[in-house]
Amino acid sequence: MGNGDGALRPLTSQEPREIAGYRLLAGIGEGGMGSVYLSRTRGNQPVALKVIRREYAGDAEFRRRFQQEVDAARQVRGYHLVPVLDHDAHGEQPWLATAYVPGPALDEVLQEHGPLPLPTTLRMVARVARALEAVHAAGVVHRDLKPGNILLGADGPWVIDFGIARAAEATQLTRSGGFIGTPQFMSPEHGNGAELTPATDVFSLGLIAAVTATGRHPYGAGSALTVATQIANTAQRPPDLSGYPEALRPLLERALAADPAARPAPGELAELCERASGESARSLEGWLPGPVAAAVAERQRRLEQLLAGAVPETSAAPASRTGAARTPTAADRVAGYVPTQASRPGDGDGVHSAPTRSAAPPAAPPMPAAPPAPPAAVPAWRRRGPLAVGAAAVVLAVVAGAAWALGGGDGSSGTSGKDAEARPSASSPARTEGTDGKAPAAGTKPSAPPKREYEQIFADKPLAISPPTGSYITVDLDAPKVNPQGEVGDHDAEIGYMLQWMTFRTPTAKSSGTTPEECRQAVDTAPLPNELSNTKLIDGGALAKGDVLCTVTSKGNLAMFKIIEVTPTGQPFDPPAYAGLLTLWKQPS
Repeated sequence: MGNGDGALRPLTSQEPREIAGYRLLAGIGEGGMGSVYLSRTRGNQPVALKVIRREYAGDAEFRRRFQQEVDAARQVRGYHLVPVLDHDAHGEQPWLATAYVPGPALDEVLQEHGPLPLPTTLRMVARVARALEAVHAAGVVHRDLKPGNILLGADGPWVIDFGIARAAEATQLTRSGGFIGTPQFMSPEHGNGAELTPATDVFSLGLIAAVTATGRHPYGAGSALTVATQIANTAQRPPDLSGYPEALRPLLERALAADPAARPAPGELAELCERASGESARSLEGWLPGPVAAAVAERQRRLEQLLAGAVPETSAAPASRTGAARTPTAADRVAGYVPTQASRPGDGDGVHSAPTRSAAPPAAPPMPAAPPAPPAAVPAWRRRGPLAVGAAAVVLAVVAGAAWALGGGDGSSGTSGKDAEARPSASSPARTEGTDGKAPAAGTKPSAPPKREYEQIFADKPLAISPPTGSYITVDLDAPKVNPQGEVGDHDAEIGYMLQWMTFRTPTAKSSGTTPEECRQAVDTAPLPNELSNTKLIDGGALAKGDVLCTVTSKGNLAMFKIIEVTPTGQPFDPPAYAGLLTLWKQPS
C-alpha cells in the first residue's frame, strides 16, 4: 500500500477528519490494502497515514501478521527508506503512519512523462539498491517492489511499504484465491510459489530498471497474467534483452537471472550502476529531468500550503463530529469509514499496475456542526498540553476581572446596604490588614509575599541521544528515558529523532546560561524551530558541543540538557549522536 497516486486531493464529506489523534489534511490515494491520507506530526512534519481495508481488518491472521511485519519494518533503517513511525494493529481498522515524501511515485512519472533518461535511471536504481541493502540487513524481504512503491523526491528516490505486503499473504482472501503483489514485477520464484529471499527484490528491481529507461517490459506488454506466466517460465525462456541500451544490458542480464543465487547482491548492483553512470550514488544535484523536477517542486509547494493552513481542504461540507464526554479511541475515529474495492480503468492491463481506488462510502447522517478549528492544525495530543491550560486560565482571569469590575469588586451584580458601605470608594485609600487580621500601624509597609523558587528534581544525569537503530526514537526528559521504539503519538516525549530529522515536541531553546531563570527565559523568548533536518545536524550548524538546550516538559517541569559530546556515526547520511547532562526543575507554582 503505497502513497497512492500521490496527488493531494480535498477530503470528501464522508471521509474522517481525524484518526487516532492525527488530523487529516488531504487525501493522498487508495491502494490495494487501503486508503492513504496526509497528516502531520506535532512538529508540523508531514506523515502519510494509511488505513487498512475492512476486508483485511476482519481477518485475525492478517492482524497478527500485520503487527509482526510492522515490528520488523520499524527495525529497518536507511536513508532511502520511508520509515514507519506509528501504527495500531488492534483498532477497528488497523493503520500505520509513515514519513511523507512530497514526490510522485515512479509509475505516475512514467505514465505522465514517459521513460526517464538513462543517467537518471541508473542513479535511481543505485539508490534503491542501497535501500534494499538496508532492508535485507534487517532480515526483511520487500516482496512487492514495483514502480508504485518508489517515490521520486528532490533528495532522491524513496522506497515504501517494505515487508508490509507479506501480512496480506496470510489472510483468508489469499487462501480463497486472492493474489497479493504486482504480477508484472514479481520474481520467477514468487510466481511459482517458492521461498522468497532477498534475491527476489533484486529481480524486481531489474524489471523496474528496464521499464524506467525504455518504457518496455522485458516480458512484453500483455495482460498481468500473461506477463506473470512468462516471468514464471524464465528458466525455460529467458527474456530478450538485445533491444536495451548497451550500458544497461549487463545489469539486466545479471539481475534477471532465473536462478536467485546467480543474481547480484543489492550492494553489487549499486556499484554496477555507479560504474555505468560514472557518478556516485551520493550525488543528487540535478538528478531528475526538468519536467519531473518541476512536478516535484509543485507538490512540495502544495504540501507547504496545506501544512501552513488552519483547516484541511474539503470537496464538500466536512463530516462533523459531536462532542463526547469520553476521549474517542482510534476505533471511534475510524468507525463509519468503509472503503470498498473498485477497479480503475486499465487495471491489470498495463505495465505499471495502477493502484486500486475505493468507491466513496455511504454518506453519514447529518450531524451538528463542529466548532471552528484552532489556528494551527495539529494532532489532538498537542492541543491538550499546558498551552491549552494556560489559555483557559487567561480566559478565566479576564472573565473574573470583568465580573469584579461590573459587580464592584466582590463578584456581586450590584451594591446595596452594608456591602456598599464596607467597600472602599475611589477617593478613599485601601485598607491593608496584617497577618493577625488587624490593620497595620500607620507608616508600616506591608510584607511582600515570599519569593517562589525552582525546586531541583535531579541534576546532571547522563543522557545519550543517538540516531535510531530502527526507524524512530523518542526521549522523555521527565523520566528520563530514551525509547528506541518510539512512536509519533507518544504524549510524554519531548524529543523525536530519526535519520531525516530531530523533532522538538515542546518549545525548545538554546540558553546562554545554566540557571533555571535563564533557561526559562530562553524558552519564552527564543525557541528553536520545531524540526531540525539531518543536513543541519550533520554539518554541525544546528546543535554543537557546549550548547545548552532548555524546554518545559510535557509534565510542566523545566529541563536543561547540556551537550558535552557530539559523535558522528561515520555513515554519509546519518546524523550524529549527542551525549550530555540533564537537569530537571519543578517550576514555581
